[in-house]
Amino acid sequence: MSAEKNKAVVRRFIEEAFNERNIDITGELVASNSINHEAYKPDWQRGVNGYKRTFEWLLAAFPDFRVDIEDIVADGDKVAARVSMSGTHEGEFVGIPATSRRFSVQQIHWFRLAGGKIVERWAVRDDMGMMQQLGVGAPPGRRR
Repeated sequence: MSAEKNKAVVRRFIEEAFNERNIDITGELVASNSINHEAYKPDWQRGVNGYKRTFEWLLAAFPDFRVDIEDIVADGDKVAARVSMSGTHEGEFVGIPATSRRFSVQQIHWFRLAGGKIVERWAVRDDMGMMQQLGVGAPPGRRR
């Protein structure tokens, strides 16, 4: 697929799955053997169900969770999106009870696509900035 078509898949993934809460769209946009290198739990790293679990987890903690694309570029099978991620902490998140505080952080997400579907994803996140905005300091270690 062309770089432009790959960007369109990533845009749909962010807009429809995250922002429109259409979690089922992942079956159309994510390959069954996809690897999410940034998943919170190891059993969420593989396939469509891993993405669905991640979405459900984030939305339980941040019901107004939103991802806004600031910039998106593509080269061949790779797409990079610079995004603003925001939400209000209304549910438990990584063992931290709800604080009712808002956060907004910048992130970079890298995707690799094949056959019109996402097959890999990586991210550079500002977890420290997010935790500081939630008033809880440093994030606890990732559970692997």
